[in-house]
Amino acid sequence: MESIQNEEQVNPQSVAEKRTNWGRFLLDLMETLLLAVILFIGINAISARVRVDGFSMRPTLQDGEFVLVNKLSYRFSEIQRGDIIVFHFPMNPEEELIKRVVGLPGDRLNVRDGQVWVNDQVLNEPYIAAPPSYSGEWLVVPDHVFVLGDNRNDSSDSHTWGLLPLDQVVGKAILIYWPPPMWDVIEHVEALALQ
Repeated sequence: MESIQNEEQVNPQSVAEKRTNWGRFLLDLMETLLLAVILFIGINAISARVRVDGFSMRPTLQDGEFVLVNKLSYRFSEIQRGDIIVFHFPMNPEEELIKRVVGLPGDRLNVRDGQVWVNDQVLNEPYIAAPPSYSGEWLVVPDHVFVLGDNRNDSSDSHTWGLLPLDQVVGKAILIYWPPPMWDVIEHVEALALQ
């Protein structure tokens, strides 16, 4: 009799503990889900992830690579010549492109004899696939930039469709994060040293 009585006394407490454990588990689960949603929203507010489609940025970026973009970079600093940026394509704002900034507001650009000239000085561009086979002249107006792909002769960029309005810029490309063997910080040639 004694043993049956002891089981009855222990059993109600065990049921209460199980209910408390389930309640705690559900509370922990809800807290975890809430934290995940907050982190997801926060990360998307400050960054974007973009897939490189095509060969216009070779050899710097390859087709199929995924790039992390800092959406806040130009809230605290100015776009620099040499930055690799992601932007909404002016001809189709649903499409995002990635290119290198070559001309800033007020710059005069001239492409001739396989070289890019900015304000009458030749750019030193060790990162391009091949010298441009086209020519042209452009003046970068306020609130716009001039962008080119590093694969100059296989790129739809400012030399074909014109200047890029600054309000179309999504952010600065900072890191290749996929595929893993290609992980790398994206180098932005500071101020593109003029020759």
